[in-house]
Amino acid sequence: MNRIYFDNAATTALDEAVLQAMLPYLSTHFGNPSSIYSYGRETRMAVENARKTVARILNAHPAEIFFTSGGTESNNTAIAASIRDLGCRHIITSPVEHHAVLHTVEHFDHEDQVTSSFVKLLPDGHIDIQDLERQLAAAEKRCLVTLMHANNEIGNILDIDAVGALCKKYNAIFHSDCVQTVGHYALDLRKTPVHFISGSGHKFHGPKGVGILYVNENVKIKPLIYGGVQERNMRAGTENVYGIVGFAKALELASLHMEEESRHIQALKSYMAERLNAAIPALDFNGDYRGKSLYTVLNVSFPKSEKSEMLLFNLDINNICASGGSACTSGADQGSHVIRAISNDPNRLAVRFSFSKFNTKEEVDLVVEKLTTLV
Repeated sequence: MNRIYFDNAATTALDEAVLQAMLPYLSTHFGNPSSIYSYGRETRMAVENARKTVARILNAHPAEIFFTSGGTESNNTAIAASIRDLGCRHIITSPVEHHAVLHTVEHFDHEDQVTSSFVKLLPDGHIDIQDLERQLAAAEKRCLVTLMHANNEIGNILDIDAVGALCKKYNAIFHSDCVQTVGHYALDLRKTPVHFISGSGHKFHGPKGVGILYVNENVKIKPLIYGGVQERNMRAGTENVYGIVGFAKALELASLHMEEESRHIQALKSYMAERLNAAIPALDFNGDYRGKSLYTVLNVSFPKSEKSEMLLFNLDINNICASGGSACTSGADQGSHVIRAISNDPNRLAVRFSFSKFNTKEEVDLVVEKLTTLV
């Protein structure tokens, strides 16, 4: 049996067309973008064209797009800059954020640079918008609100416009981790009231090690890294040229084929949910899987038994890749902080299946068949 890859929320396969776009910058176009001769000018042009492409697709200004090493760096930067440069002294976040946000907030709180609080969650895992407004209204210091656009484990999607409007009303800074939505949903940063968003290339068939930080033009922050004039004096260090070219190409392809690909993937998700419901009546699904939810993610809650305890391990033996939570923490077997926050039932086991344009219904059938024997 060939390997079935159902962990696309962790990372996706590099698209062949993206690889082809990157190859010249790994071979012939090797110049340093900061050099003034033609070799350098070629790569400088490639970086700036990539920036324009990304800005056009997200409806932002090219000067608002900064290339980073990925979502984690972008999240860290937005939070650090909000405290250091924008006067934020209280951070409102949620218990289901990615650790790239949670651990960063925790760090600054422990250092006594800020206080922090969690917004309440509704039973389906969505953010309680009324509680967010209560906290913003009661805050005595300037707030940073950092809430992810879509949850990487259960797939719930935030009403980013509603949160942005609240932040505007209470003069708060708004950062959204959009790692699961850039390249999967049409974002319009001219219309959405947000100060910072983070994106990551490897979540939509681009390369690993490259991401973006969008910084709204009305926000003035100090450099993220000192020591050079790259990224308009904001992030020193020679640019990851082939990564940047790959990011832009992957985003271009994703936006071009978004409608048909999202339809295909949503159909796979719905099909798998139906098949599982019919095959294993005792299972359930985590999050708002039928409502405001990522079309790429299905988080399944299995009843715990001696057999299911080893489920991920047994799936792996059978060449099926799925995960129990965020890939960034899977080395530490502490279970998922997201699942704990929404349903602390020790008798259930959560497994995340996440899909891409390369997956098929036949693969879903094989996985469901295998799961019925394993559970």
